[in-house]
Amino acid sequence: MSLKAVFVTPWYGADIPGGMEAETRQTAENLARAGIPVEVLTTTVRDFFGDWGKNHHKPGVVSVNGVTVRRFPVQKRDRAAFDAVNWRLMQNLPVTPAQEQTYISQMLRCPQLYKHIAAECRHSIFLFIPYMFATTYYGAQICPQRSIVIPCLHDESYARLSLYRQVFPHVRGFVLHTDAELALADALYPRSPDQIRIVLGEGVDTDWVGDAARFRQKYGIDGAFMLAAGRKDQGKNTPLLLNYWRRYVYQRRPALRLVFIGPGDITVPADVAETVIDLGFLPRQDKYDAYHAALLLCQPSVNESFSLVLMESWLAERPALVHADCAVTREQCQKANAGLYFANYDEFAAVLDYLQANPNAARIMGQQGRRYVLTHFHWRTIVARYQTLLSQVNASSTPP
Repeated sequence: MSLKAVFVTPWYGADIPGGMEAETRQTAENLARAGIPVEVLTTTVRDFFGDWGKNHHKPGVVSVNGVTVRRFPVQKRDRAAFDAVNWRLMQNLPVTPAQEQTYISQMLRCPQLYKHIAAECRHSIFLFIPYMFATTYYGAQICPQRSIVIPCLHDESYARLSLYRQVFPHVRGFVLHTDAELALADALYPRSPDQIRIVLGEGVDTDWVGDAARFRQKYGIDGAFMLAAGRKDQGKNTPLLLNYWRRYVYQRRPALRLVFIGPGDITVPADVAETVIDLGFLPRQDKYDAYHAALLLCQPSVNESFSLVLMESWLAERPALVHADCAVTREQCQKANAGLYFANYDEFAAVLDYLQANPNAARIMGQQGRRYVLTHFHWRTIVARYQTLLSQVNASSTPP
């Protein structure tokens, strides 16, 4: 019997921003196009920035880009209790087991989703993404031998909660994006003898073409610029990037600007405001055009499990600058030989100086990045890896 691949995720939609959200959507769509039976189970919450206790979408079944999506209603939550524990976790402060339970129980409350998973255990292989949400914690306990977790794992306080260590060793498998993420998973969570842990990677759309001139004309941007793409917040190290940029502008007075694209708000210091442009969330084609127009991409986050924006920049043959404390993006740069990394301000400034002074080296790095992405993360390759994994789980599954 062939089992259906069912993705379980906290929210889902055609144009929701975010790396995890894009990975879920694109993986589901590409597996479906390859002829694999696919469904998505999710809540009625709008997205990461929405109210997690509010039903933004109507419950029920819809089709999103050819994929069947079942949305289940959320119940009211004690947001104040959740926020109190979440604040402690954001500050890397210890929490008690009781506080851990408050955190997970008051995050997303969606009992109808879990009832549906229980009813479909005999017919499905469940892929839970990402690790930290209640949809994964509660859902993966229902039929663990048919559950695969795609954790999108970061080295952060949330990942070290004991409640995850109680669940994750018992699921059928883990899908990781990089060797660094696998090493972190192995360090955090023991596994049962038959658990599968595979570095499968992540698919990247490769058939797009960007136009630098079109981007510059549309947004009125001339001259060289460094691009920062993705969500703008503390978790993505945006404040550090702005701090380093301010120091760099004061010391170098460069013929270079910093352009942000993506959701979220930033506060730009007034004394460098003329060198920073925030375009907000862009249409997909405009984002691709922005990569082609940039001198380089800066990805300062230390909390990444793959970094789609890094791959997209390389497809546009632009080099990258990443944070040395992010094992994942540093590993990608080393393997691709397409980016440099910084551990402090002096290294940040030195890389910017080097790439501006050596355009030929920047061009070669970008070309190497494109070859790396096409070799390892083309959807044809990723779908084949998923087909092998699903077949393995299917062959070894017994009806619960």
